[in-house]
Amino acid sequence: MTVHSKIGTDTHEARTRKSRRRTFIDRQRKSVRAFVLVPVIREAGNGRSGLSAEERLEEAVGLARAIDLQIAHSGVVRLSRLRPATFFGPGKVEELRALVEAEQAGLIIVDYPLTPVQQRNLERAWKAKILDRTGLILEIFGARARTKEGRLQVELAHLLYQRSRLVRSWTHLERQRGGYGFLGGPGETQIEADRRIIGDRIDAIRRDLAAVRRTRQLHRESRRRTPFPIVALAGYTNAGKSSLFNALTSAEVVAEDQVFATLDPTMRRLELPFGTAILSDTVGFISDLPTTLVAAFRATLEEVSHADLILHVRDIAATASEQQKKDVESVLADLGVDAQAHDSKIIEVWNKIDLLTEDQREALKAKAAWQERPVVLISAATGDGLNDLKAAINDRLSQGHVIRSFTLDASEGALVNWLYEHGDVQSRQDDPSGSVTLEARLAQADLQKFEYMMTKRTGDGAISSAH
Repeated sequence: MTVHSKIGTDTHEARTRKSRRRTFIDRQRKSVRAFVLVPVIREAGNGRSGLSAEERLEEAVGLARAIDLQIAHSGVVRLSRLRPATFFGPGKVEELRALVEAEQAGLIIVDYPLTPVQQRNLERAWKAKILDRTGLILEIFGARARTKEGRLQVELAHLLYQRSRLVRSWTHLERQRGGYGFLGGPGETQIEADRRIIGDRIDAIRRDLAAVRRTRQLHRESRRRTPFPIVALAGYTNAGKSSLFNALTSAEVVAEDQVFATLDPTMRRLELPFGTAILSDTVGFISDLPTTLVAAFRATLEEVSHADLILHVRDIAATASEQQKKDVESVLADLGVDAQAHDSKIIEVWNKIDLLTEDQREALKAKAAWQERPVVLISAATGDGLNDLKAAINDRLSQGHVIRSFTLDASEGALVNWLYEHGDVQSRQDDPSGSVTLEARLAQADLQKFEYMMTKRTGDGAISSAH
């Protein structure tokens, strides 16, 4: 008893320390005055991923607020071209330096990928911490990760990102002497040592995640042996996936009006007229999602690619909804899901119609009627359209399946087990004589296989009419 109590106390103390540390970090973030800068480069066209400058700024500010930063200033910075050393031109660097000093900003967010040299030089010029788009998204993921798997994935992405930026940490050694052969100068030695440490940790995390991937594969194979199809929610971050997940399953997944509220996949039963399905909530997508995150979260994202049906949840009230759709489909394509295919397993769910006027809703209904793939208009917040969505899911999952009744003798236990493994048994009646009558939903191919097995073993295979 004493040992168990000691372990329980240690675990509680560890959790308390983590909670206090998280609270301290949150307070630190809230006390930091941040600048959000969105560069628009003339030679690169209108903007990143087809978004307008205003849409990019709105998204970048939303990302910054997702980790409770205090936004002191935000704006679009128009550039004729990129400067290799400082990203911005000398005049713009000096102009922004004066603004940073006047506002006493401690963090500058640049919504664009910066090279290590650009990041280092801007930090020197502005005497403030610099985060580019990739770094900001990594910070958000780090703040959101809760499970062991999620923390491993975030740590891997952080290490892959930081490995290329080690030179920034050792600039104070740049002017020291070099070396010959295998012995470099002190700066080189320290950098190489850090690279080895990071490399070893990356290898260890990848081994752990490979084990997670194998476990997920085993879980998927186990689910395939059961008759329950998988329905996955996918969509742009903050499109309302978790709210919809809660509305459909009466779950209590964290659903907040902020980006990347969900990082760790969650699964719940979804009851339909068709039968039972498994609904999976997954991490949200975003334009220009860092490749390090795509690689780190591949084990999680693969849940979407292996689903029997994908619900692409869209914030239809967002001004950038069409561009967000393209960004999501781009990530799906990387996962091997062709959203444009004629036999695509995707239903588009146009969410947040409660934020639209009646005229806008009617216009959307007319637009939805002309879409090539199924479209359902809903509001996860009010419940409007959820019955239509369940009906659409039910229709799609029931395609190619039939319900049949089978009466089997007591000696046909193997056939009874086969039905449970390959079909969805809707009801069962056990007769005092030992025979059993099962009503099961089966795919056409499984039905043909079962009828053949019954004919071969019983000679006639008592099969009732279909429902």
